Amino acid sequence: MQINDPKKIKRYYQALLDKDSRYIGIFYVGVKTTSVFCIATCRARKPKLENVEFFTTFKAALDAGYRPCKICKPTENSNEAPKEVIKAITIINQNPKTKISDSYLREQQINPENIRRWFQKHYGITFHAYQRMYRINNAFQELKIGKNIMDTAFDSGYASLSGFGYTYKKLMQSAPSISVTKAVIVINRLTTPLGPMFIAATDEGICLLEFVDRRMLETEFQQLQKLLNMQIIYGENQHILQAKQEINEYFQGKRHIFQVKLHTPGTDFQQQVWQALRQIPFGELSTYKQQAQKINKPLAVRAVASANGFNRVAIIIPCHRVIGSNGELIGYGGGLERKRWLIEHEQQYAVKK
Repeated sequence: MQINDPKKIKRYYQALLDKDSRYIGIFYVGVKTTSVFCIATCRARKPKLENVEFFTTFKAALDAGYRPCKICKPTENSNEAPKEVIKAITIINQNPKTKISDSYLREQQINPENIRRWFQKHYGITFHAYQRMYRINNAFQELKIGKNIMDTAFDSGYASLSGFGYTYKKLMQSAPSISVTKAVIVINRLTTPLGPMFIAATDEGICLLEFVDRRMLETEFQQLQKLLNMQIIYGENQHILQAKQEINEYFQGKRHIFQVKLHTPGTDFQQQVWQALRQIPFGELSTYKQQAQKINKPLAVRAVASANGFNRVAIIIPCHRVIGSNGELIGYGGGLERKRWLIEHEQQYAVKK
């Protein structure tokens, strides 16, 4: 939301003048004369106080009609993990079977309190819960290829088979001996110029790509688990790695077509609608009416719009390319300003093909 408290505005404006890094992510400043918004450390020439507005989130700045500054890249850099967080995550990735303690973090010059606060704010879970998910995911992969439960438990750093079994069942909703035949949904996080997103995949392909501030995201997670009869657990697989690379290329204007595999459960009608969305060329727009005609159901305009709303894979399945018959931007879960940004981004780079 917009900040109206005069004391805060004065303090934030001084932080902007000082390029104070402690205020990164605390506020976003919209510059009325240029229609861009920035973070506290932006190197651009500082505007006058009467020409700025302050917001608590980058989404609020986007909704107010401001676009991200190309110098400080606010939606990207404000959500970039701090160096010590990146270091902590690297330690987990390199030691998936080891429990990383607070004392070990301190030995590595990492403040455990900072790590806990960051994970709670950006992932909604504790750092140790994140670790457990990675360790259990690693154990799950080993059990799937035939490793016995006892060796897997002790190799994963558990002092007892019962402790391993309890944690495993709590996260996977079934005992280790039963779950080896089941698949899981792995979920990860990535940063984009429009803010952070959650990305999830099964062994078959990407099943979710959503902005972390999308409304009803928790409900989407629950629905996805029910539809696929799988648990969501933090991790990464080849589909997520490929998607991250392709999405990065997309935002650089280098990629117009996604090749990563998808796994999108839905009704036959929804599948038709989503497939039609993927046929809209990069840089072009369609209407809900045109999409209904494309699937040979010209009277199903409302149903098409509803199916668009159930799309869980933003950008890759480009529902942002569909607008109202009157040319207005309507119906985008990530927010209309993001939709506008994506359309303008594609049209800019489509010319350069």
